[in-house]
Amino acid sequence: MARKGRQTPTKSVVLRYRKTKGSEAAKLYALTGNRLLEWQENLLKDIMAVNPDGTWKHLQFGYAVPRRNGKTEDVYAREMYGLLTGENILHTAHRTDTVHSSWERMKDLLEAAGIPIEHCYKASGKEHVYIEGGGRIEYRTRTNSGGLGRGYDLLVIDEAQEYTAAQATALTYVTSASKNPQTIYLGTPPTAVSAGTKFQEYRDNVLTAKKNDGGWAEWSVDKQTDPFDKDAWYRSNPSLGALLTERTIRSEYNGDDVDFNIQRLGLWLLYSQKSEISEAEWIALTAPRMPKLSGKLFAGIKYGKDGTNVSLSVAARTASDKIFVEAIDCRPIKSGNGWLLKFLKSADIEKVVIDGASGQELLKKEMKDNRVKPVPTLPKVSEVISANALFLQAVEAQNIRHMNQKSLTQVVANSEKRAIGSRGGFGFQTFLEGADVSLMDSAILAYWGCSTTKKHKIKQQVRY
Repeated sequence: MARKGRQTPTKSVVLRYRKTKGSEAAKLYALTGNRLLEWQENLLKDIMAVNPDGTWKHLQFGYAVPRRNGKTEDVYAREMYGLLTGENILHTAHRTDTVHSSWERMKDLLEAAGIPIEHCYKASGKEHVYIEGGGRIEYRTRTNSGGLGRGYDLLVIDEAQEYTAAQATALTYVTSASKNPQTIYLGTPPTAVSAGTKFQEYRDNVLTAKKNDGGWAEWSVDKQTDPFDKDAWYRSNPSLGALLTERTIRSEYNGDDVDFNIQRLGLWLLYSQKSEISEAEWIALTAPRMPKLSGKLFAGIKYGKDGTNVSLSVAARTASDKIFVEAIDCRPIKSGNGWLLKFLKSADIEKVVIDGASGQELLKKEMKDNRVKPVPTLPKVSEVISANALFLQAVEAQNIRHMNQKSLTQVVANSEKRAIGSRGGFGFQTFLEGADVSLMDSAILAYWGCSTTKKHKIKQQVRY
């Protein structure tokens, strides 16, 4: 018997159910002369599971399958069922050509199944299919405002790896008025050029049980794997042996192990590949245990440029002459500076560096009024530029140590340069939605304060 890919997901979360409309949808799809593969039909049953009252068990369902496995056929079967039962459907994708291809595929499937089409419109960006009896499906390329003001029963997020927070704001509520709504996400794990964050966020929330009424399925490897590991091919590609061949997969490898792992083996990376400082570089600087610190602490405080948060980090030299950095906290500016003053007053601080026009002058005044020493340094733009450059050089030279704090690691490993001034200077910005780069900036300021201050001859152990 010819070998075939794994027919069950490598990871899945499916709510318990007794009934499903998936078998009906699969039979309807079969009227087109096509048949779903075993894994496709099983997945469709999970997606279309129903409660005793007939409502969908999963208000949302997401799944990720490596490319060219036929993952969209499940959505086509689900949409055909929806059309015949009178649903209003919105099918969205990232690219215009994907939207148009889906419209063409649906039109062909309906015609092959002998289902009468009442109206079919193919103008780019406005494609739709209405069938006799009331079911309708519209196709749209996603924008930050697309879908607003319209109501649908089923929302499909195709190419979900490109689904952004701004697009989600526009589309989240389009099914709210439906008596039986459902949203389906499908795609592949994000690559270095993927702009979206919502697919990964949805996956993480379902797998960690932070989301109710949601389902998930994926075919993937858990870690970066040898591109020529055939067992990994079959484990992560359910259509291998049916729609895909070993020869085809072998020919896809172009020397980029990471890209092959993502697109062919379904690997989900925890951190973005676009970061100026990679996850691997930053993790390599993790101290195996809390190092012995010598000298006093250096505090870095950064008021975010958007005026929302303020962050505090500290740095200190270690007994091995590295510089240890640690984030203390990131809090809303509107909460006041009391927590900053309390920390600065209680810790053994040699130098405080404060940056950020939204709060540095006020904190300096409050430190003076509360007799908090030392007198803070408010760096010039040129000094901030120097601090950023020194920090990047220190990472490359492995002169920094840290304890791999999740919040700080996420920001550092998802950061890129931004221009400062007119002479080639740079700072950092994060492309991780929901993260605040001020946490990284405060660590940079603390590091700069420590690295540019002359070392004392007499060393003492520091605690805080």
